[in-house]
Amino acid sequence: MAAPQAWVATSANQVWSWDITYLPSTVRGQFLRLYIVLDVFSRLIVGWEVHWNESAEHAGQLIRKACLSQGVSKDQLALHSDNGSPMKGATMLAMLQMLGVMPSFSRPGVSNDNPYSEALFRTLKYTPAYPAKPFESIEQARAWVHGFVTWYNTQHRHSAIQYVTPAQRHSGQDGNVLQNRKAVYEAAKCRMPRRWNSRATRDWDEVKEVWLNPPKHKQSPCASTA
Repeated sequence: MAAPQAWVATSANQVWSWDITYLPSTVRGQFLRLYIVLDVFSRLIVGWEVHWNESAEHAGQLIRKACLSQGVSKDQLALHSDNGSPMKGATMLAMLQMLGVMPSFSRPGVSNDNPYSEALFRTLKYTPAYPAKPFESIEQARAWVHGFVTWYNTQHRHSAIQYVTPAQRHSGQDGNVLQNRKAVYEAAKCRMPRRWNSRATRDWDEVKEVWLNPPKHKQSPCASTA
């Protein structure tokens, strides 16, 4: 099987990843569907919706609203997803063409080709705040997801982007945050050099590029996507 398309993002709104996951409901045999769109460079959740079903129409409208909210221009953005019917539906593909967004797809049956969305869903479902009981209504689910997205974007310090928040990274504030953090560490080392035992302080340089499905020479087995 051919290698998946490799994408590299050097700033926000160049590469997005999106997917759909199930949320439990109290209606027997039925699940809610959570659609989430993630910026690969900043890890910011740029769009989300909860519906009872999966459809290319819902997906297309979500991407349209996310592009409008982020001011995305034509031929600026690549959008990566798996091969589900909402991702490849005619309505969705027509919307991407109208927006000037380049579609990108995982290889059939290979979930690792969409690691950022998969990692985000793991974070969502294993956060201590995740409800212990199924959602009683779609409104309850939407309210909970809204709270999670607010926390994730503005409070969650992401290990793969040097422990800044996605909102700081997306807006370009991470440079100043990391410079200040580096200065604090250097000052601490000057005060207590024995604590570092001739070692350098932690590397707080900005992450300049983020790869999606990188070629082998760019792969880092220890990189975190969550």
